[in-house]
Amino acid sequence: MLENASWTEARDLLLGLAKPVETEAVPLDACGGRVLAFDLKAGEDVPPFDRSAYDGYAFRAADTESASRENPVVLRITETVAAGQVPKLPVLPGEAAHVMTGAKIPDGADAVINFERTEFTEASVTLFEPYKSGSNIVKRGEDVQAGALLAPCGTVIDAGLAGTLAAQGIPLVNVYRKPVVGLISTGSEVVEAEEEQPLGKIRNANRSTFTALLTKEGCDARYLGLAGDDAESIRALIEKGLAECDAVILTGGVSVGDWDVTPAAMEQAGAEIMLRGVKMKPGMACAYGVAGGKLVLGLSGNPASSFTNFCACALPAIRKLCGRKEPLPKAFQGALAKGFRKKSPADRFLRGRLSLDDGTVKFLSSTDQGNVVLSSTIGCDAFLLIPGGSGPVEAGTKLNGFLL
Repeated sequence: MLENASWTEARDLLLGLAKPVETEAVPLDACGGRVLAFDLKAGEDVPPFDRSAYDGYAFRAADTESASRENPVVLRITETVAAGQVPKLPVLPGEAAHVMTGAKIPDGADAVINFERTEFTEASVTLFEPYKSGSNIVKRGEDVQAGALLAPCGTVIDAGLAGTLAAQGIPLVNVYRKPVVGLISTGSEVVEAEEEQPLGKIRNANRSTFTALLTKEGCDARYLGLAGDDAESIRALIEKGLAECDAVILTGGVSVGDWDVTPAAMEQAGAEIMLRGVKMKPGMACAYGVAGGKLVLGLSGNPASSFTNFCACALPAIRKLCGRKEPLPKAFQGALAKGFRKKSPADRFLRGRLSLDDGTVKFLSSTDQGNVVLSSTIGCDAFLLIPGGSGPVEAGTKLNGFLL
């Protein structure tokens, strides 16, 4: 068992333990935000034929080589081709076809002119300048060529990928199913949000925090219940979670106090504890384990501590569980908008958000970064890392961080 590991050691340990869940097929209209479970290769060209970029006329570019305002070229109109129709006639020398935007280009034609730049009648069209072959034609395969890799397995399906799947004629999309992650709250001082709050009790913020966080990451968050500081009660909930879920997250009871019994309960439920404690602030207290190949993650009961530890150390493993090809968060470098006056004996993560107001990347941190200050996570879209051993950090200092 590792003890007091670095946050990167903890992250990499959990990544090595996580395995993607099974796959399922979902309708195209329900695939947004899901994780692609196959390499998407183009089965056909998009568009599948040369098409007109404008309402106008398709013609042979060679017919316009000598065209000018003084020497216009008059072409005979052979037919009108609407979008979705197939041309009936080839375009021969001295001819043009009236085409609509998106219409298939007739054989023989290799250029298009929008009608505003011409003079025309029902029978003819007059052009006043030369055109090059390919002008105003959307070529077959200009968007996608058959055989091209469009998205690798593990890609999160966004609007563009959903549209590409539709363009490839894929009505059912093979994706990783949503992992079910069980949530357990612990602490005899905790009551649910809908309950009365007697003196000395606190409301269960962690339940809702992690439900929202996991849902955003593409998981099915399942609340398993609240247990007091009692190893047997916690053990029973862990066993329930292991039977029903793909991973289990607990908050509370992972420090070294007399009532911190979560690690013992994890072991009683059959979990092997792989790590205790991470050298980071906030979020030092934790217990990571595995049971039957399933992650059991014990986090601090302090809301901001558990949030920070989870995002830095455990979130990549949850993303891998979801099937994500790139589970690590995107790194960035940003400047502190305001200085941070405390020393940082261990790696310290500041919660905040990025700003581009003046054209540079600046990190706006909450004024209060305390372990229990959950309000500092409102709008949080990034963490900035102050390396361990640092003293106070001045405003404008550039530091590394990662995006949520």
